[in-house]
Amino acid sequence: MSSNEKRRFKTTIDGKDYVLVGKGSVDHMQAVSDLLNEQLKQLHEAMPTATDEQRAILIAFNAISKQFDVEESAHSKEVH
Repeated sequence: MSSNEKRRFKTTIDGKDYVLVGKGSVDHMQAVSDLLNEQLKQLHEAMPTATDEQRAILIAFNAISKQFDVEESAHSKEVH
């Protein structure tokens, strides 16, 4: 299977089973799933009354914020 071909990946996130489709390796998909589960666990402990939707939005916000930081850092390195 080439690195550009999409593959199916079965995982459990927050106790629910999912089949994800993407170009990432199995190791990559597993690492992302593990990190997501860890972040969800931390939010469950820190915010026990938050809904699943609220926790998902916080994780998405944090992920996009980190993505912006990486892009800004890469851009500033290109400029200098």
